[in-house]
Amino acid sequence: MTDTSTKLAIFQKKEIRKTIYKNEWWFSVVDVIAALTDSSNPNDYWYRMKVRVKSDDGIELSTICRQLKLESADGKKYNTDCANTEGLFRIIQSIPSPKAEPFKRWLAKVGYERVQEIEDPELATKRTRALYKAKGYSDDWIEKRMRGIAIREELTDEWQKRGVKEQKDYSILTAEISKATFGMTPSEYKEFKKLKRENLRDHMTDLELIFSMLGERATTEITQTENSQGFHKLKKDAKEGGKIAGDAKKALEQRTKKKVSSPENYLPKKPDNKKLK
Repeated sequence: MTDTSTKLAIFQKKEIRKTIYKNEWWFSVVDVIAALTDSSNPNDYWYRMKVRVKSDDGIELSTICRQLKLESADGKKYNTDCANTEGLFRIIQSIPSPKAEPFKRWLAKVGYERVQEIEDPELATKRTRALYKAKGYSDDWIEKRMRGIAIREELTDEWQKRGVKEQKDYSILTAEISKATFGMTPSEYKEFKKLKRENLRDHMTDLELIFSMLGERATTEITQTENSQGFHKLKKDAKEGGKIAGDAKKALEQRTKKKVSSPENYLPKKPDNKKLK
């Protein structure tokens, strides 16, 4: 379990939520419908589409899907109809859209890249670096982000080995570290930065990434040293690890007279309408 297991894919500037399940990508069906139809209500479109296809062909499209937890615009995770590459090809056949063929090619490419990454995990790292570079992030920032991903993965692996199974428990433990480090849960931090579906850490400054890493690495160290087992002990470790990072953050803030937590994000700047007149 890693914080990179759920991501946003982009198809022609449309966001497609996706998650790894049983070593393959599963995609949000309503996001695909939004990308292919420009429907103002993709949830309603999907509902009517299931009814229509069942009536015409006798096929239950919902049987192609799995309900997997994906993050919504409010920052919370909900069960969402998802389909793998094969399932989406079947669903797309029922969507009358000129965008279908380019999407099929894109989908096949994404699926193929996932197979390559399973065979050679280093490819996934290289692609992630290239993606951040293409978005305009600095090399120094990318190095910190990649290191943070590795530290996060090591921590969640420890949690999994020590009894954490449910997604909500990972979220609770992560929130404990964040609260002790920054005084905010991840969802509160996203509101602070005016983010919606975006990945919070992709919008952190260098210092925010550093203190996030410190909190999670300290938590891993405490857990391994004490051989902690079970959710309640891991929750205590998370608070202590986060506090170590939080105390260090406060010391820096007192010395520099500057706040570490920043509303800064990497969202595209909106044009100044006054200057355009």
